[in-house]
Amino acid sequence: MADEIEKLRKEIDALDDELLGLIGRRAAIAQRIGGLKDGAPAYRPERETEILRRVTQANRGPLGAERVAAVFRELISACRSLEEAIAVAYLGPEGTFSEQAVRKHFGHGVQALPAGSVDEALRRCEAGAVQFAVVPVENSTEGAVGRTLDLLLVTPLRICAEIELRVQQSLLSRSTDLAAVRRVYSHAQSLAQCDDWLSRNMPHAERVPVGSNAEAALRASMEEGTAAIAGEAASGRYRLNVVARSIEDDSNNTTRFLVLGNLEPEPTGNDRTSLVMSAENRPGAVHALLTPLAAHRVSMTRIESRPARAMRTVLWEYVFFIDVEGHRKDAPVAAALAELKQIAPFLKVLGSYPAAVR
Repeated sequence: MADEIEKLRKEIDALDDELLGLIGRRAAIAQRIGGLKDGAPAYRPERETEILRRVTQANRGPLGAERVAAVFRELISACRSLEEAIAVAYLGPEGTFSEQAVRKHFGHGVQALPAGSVDEALRRCEAGAVQFAVVPVENSTEGAVGRTLDLLLVTPLRICAEIELRVQQSLLSRSTDLAAVRRVYSHAQSLAQCDDWLSRNMPHAERVPVGSNAEAALRASMEEGTAAIAGEAASGRYRLNVVARSIEDDSNNTTRFLVLGNLEPEPTGNDRTSLVMSAENRPGAVHALLTPLAAHRVSMTRIESRPARAMRTVLWEYVFFIDVEGHRKDAPVAAALAELKQIAPFLKVLGSYPAAVR
């Protein structure tokens, strides 16, 4: 058996040498492409998405598609960094799911900079301090992130990509004794995502909402008798024990994030377009807005109403955030948008971008 293991290890070494040579060749070609771009951005979400879709579809195992995508994402990230240094602002502090979303999408070849709020992340990008901002927009359990929707209405930034992150919540504490925990800190949405588990396992513990899960972990690291609900990665950063894993009530709990910047990705054949519009204050007005989508067979995947008065920037009572399948340059979507411009009092296309690679 030992001889067989040694033989296989030598085979792995030979494959590693071959891989190293291929990675070097790929990086050199990426550098050549960067030199030919004449100042064009190194990050092209449509191109990166096409690569990831192709390799995951061609994958025959034994690694799963998600693992293969992660490997190639880091390879793309490293090669991209040879072309351009990219900075990305995200809703911080460090250790949040937003940071995980940045790494899942951009890899570790970018500088990830935490911001104190969604507002601050977008302001940094609008001012040119960073090229992109990553912010949460909705959770499969708790719904839309209202502040992000409010800011999408007024920011000049465009959506250039989306990220879907499987959210697995853990209970972290200095103690390993669940009975010793009297108070649980977490973001309000995370507390809601774990409501049933907390009711069954910690019915007497006080639930205290804070600004982020990372802040919750920081507090739990400094206070006796407390715990935090956060991603498991925060346990190492804040030196906390993982008392319980995967405590979210929905095993498919997923948060969707948006990448905002000044890019306009080209169509890939599997895209999404996001828009926001208002409706006149009369019966049937919303139905009239949706008619062009149906007439041109454009599939709507999401609609979210939002009080416009909360934004203090428009004159209508409500605005409607809508996601549809397809790119604004696709003929059916373009035709529907042209009709909507004629009938909607207010219409803003937030961006067309590749659908997330899961």
